[in-house]
Amino acid sequence: MAAAEVGDEQRREDPTVSELQRRVAELVGQEAALFLPTATMANQIALRLQSRPGDVLLAEETSHVLVYEFGGAAVHAGLVTLGLPGHGGRVSAEQVRAAVPGHTKTIDQAPSVLVLENTHNSSGGRVWPTDELDGTLAAARQVGLAVHLDGARLFNAAVSQGVPPARLAAGFDTVTVCLSKGLGCPFGALLAGSGELMERAWREKHLFGGALRQAGIVAAAGLYALDHHVARLADDHARARRLAEAWQGAGLAVELERVETNFVQVDLAPLGLDRRAALARLREAGVGLSSTIHPTVARAVTHLDVSDDDVERAAEVVPRILRAVADV
Repeated sequence: MAAAEVGDEQRREDPTVSELQRRVAELVGQEAALFLPTATMANQIALRLQSRPGDVLLAEETSHVLVYEFGGAAVHAGLVTLGLPGHGGRVSAEQVRAAVPGHTKTIDQAPSVLVLENTHNSSGGRVWPTDELDGTLAAARQVGLAVHLDGARLFNAAVSQGVPPARLAAGFDTVTVCLSKGLGCPFGALLAGSGELMERAWREKHLFGGALRQAGIVAAAGLYALDHHVARLADDHARARRLAEAWQGAGLAVELERVETNFVQVDLAPLGLDRRAALARLREAGVGLSSTIHPTVARAVTHLDVSDDDVERAAEVVPRILRAVADV
């Protein structure tokens, strides 16, 4: 990063940013990409590009764009949102077709854009099977929807399934990729799509306050991550699986079938625990878990700063501390 070649990114004169954009676009099977500070900004720009105020946004009801972006779809794009109940964070082709009613007037309020999330955060980092993904995409096309992929953890999904990222992303109109999740960068995300859409996205980037100057300093971290931190995501997935098996073996409420990438969700309800108190006690013991959208569920995330020794320690400490809290 310190040695990065830089220029004025707002004038498209930063060669390191340009190279990162080129590489990510190629990896996800799109014509062009745009570097942005956050994946949320990327998602919000994608919605503005592919809808009109008053249109309806379709997404799985616990997806990031509906739950964790603080009404951004309404604020920034003027969209009405419709959450569809999902299975493992996924919605079916039948659900998509049923959500788009027949209409005859151009002024009718109707869905215009569908967002799919892969991997799906709230369901525990779960992955779309390629056949289901293809079917839902085809249904969206049949009913005239634009489709955006919230692929903040797209590389986790690709590594988990042993396929190139483009296999999961090329069929979308726009794609978000985050650099600060498993890839380990300080910050940054990219929005990818057609050349025409990304030209329009440049203006949106300025409107959102996302235009930068010598951004090559951060883009260099993204290039390093593409070279060194993608294949190693498999290590995170293996560690998450070991942790999940250990916790389940110790009697914690962990559903192994939900552990598909680098998340492990544990339900504290069977122990009768208050989640906030339990997480505080775990922090005191040196183990950091986080809350989730589910009121009684906590989450562990494995990443490049979590070692095998860390997993072994968490496998022992968490059940012991949770039982001690439950006995108080």
